[in-house]
Amino acid sequence: MTYSPELLFFVVGLLLVLTVLAGSFSSRFGLPALLGFLALGMLAGVDGPGGIEFDDHAIAQGVGVLCLVFILFSGGLDTHWQTVRRATLPALLLATVGVMISAGVVSIAAMWLLGFTPLQGFLLGSVIASTDAAAVFAILRSSGLPLRAEVQSLIELESGSNDPMAIFLVGAALLLIAVPGTSLISLAPEFLTQMTLGTVVGFIIGVGMPWLLRRAQLHVGGLSLVVSIAAALLGYGLAGVVGGNGFLASYVAGIVAGHRTFPDKETVSLFQDGLAWLAQVVMFLTLGLLVAPNDLLNVAAPGLAVTAVLMLLARPLSVFICLAPFKAYGWRAKLFVSWAGLRGAVPIVAATFPIVAGVPGAQSIFNIVFFVVLISSIVQGPTLGWVARRLSLDRP
Repeated sequence: MTYSPELLFFVVGLLLVLTVLAGSFSSRFGLPALLGFLALGMLAGVDGPGGIEFDDHAIAQGVGVLCLVFILFSGGLDTHWQTVRRATLPALLLATVGVMISAGVVSIAAMWLLGFTPLQGFLLGSVIASTDAAAVFAILRSSGLPLRAEVQSLIELESGSNDPMAIFLVGAALLLIAVPGTSLISLAPEFLTQMTLGTVVGFIIGVGMPWLLRRAQLHVGGLSLVVSIAAALLGYGLAGVVGGNGFLASYVAGIVAGHRTFPDKETVSLFQDGLAWLAQVVMFLTLGLLVAPNDLLNVAAPGLAVTAVLMLLARPLSVFICLAPFKAYGWRAKLFVSWAGLRGAVPIVAATFPIVAGVPGAQSIFNIVFFVVLISSIVQGPTLGWVARRLSLDRP
């Protein structure tokens, strides 16, 4: 069939409006907005009333990466460094060592419960190891429950900075599958290089954007918004060109820029927040189109098993180990941080990498990850406020 541009624009606009309404509807029940976004994408897919046929994982991966760049940049821009800097060390431990522990536990469980090979288990554990900050804080804001500062800062900084580690582990798993016999120790220098260059590039872009806006003296306010878009893209692109981690660069660029003063800062921040929401809508709608309800029913049993291991064992174990040296976080805070490890965009986007790479069994891994994200949102999302109050972690 051929479609006119007018019909195509109408369908895209209608899907965007319906997706926002679906996200708003799910938020009223204490569920993450991403659940509504994904649900509408599945309904619009080939097995739903929409009947849209879309199975190009490469395009979905590209859309997901682009959207994540703006989400991370906006998240960094809205991060108040003076508030979160005390949580830097524990957050970085959770974002690196914690991600590795979670990936390792899920890998072993996948081999034992699902009969995966060690490399398949490692791939699944790596894909699903990172958390979603946007989902946690959207729920807390909608419930009107303010967390104690040290807990909120830790979750915010950890969730925004653990994506690069998860993406690196996915890349390492794909390399081990493609080139058997590769030593994990040999990948350590590459990891350090990626993280270092990503941080440096992010810092340079974060300093350069405010400097440019101050020196250029743009008389048309809209041009400052264009510069902010360029900063997010430059952070990711330049880091990738020099061998750094682009996701880390985008997040660091947002944090550094947000810590400085520049013209139209409030307008730029508001614009980037709206752009990040648009990115979430587009990304989850696109990812939802990739999965049919029947695909999820076929992986319900392994999906529930992986979800249980992740929520009740892998995440708590990583949190309690990483936060053990820090007396500021008692057992109540550790329990809440464990329960607040919702999964979201990054695991689903990362699950497209094995499919694009042609890894055997990659489609099953993608469906399991999608199922885990849905169950995590349904189970953990509505109970976050209740858990915080029960643990006395809310503040006046």
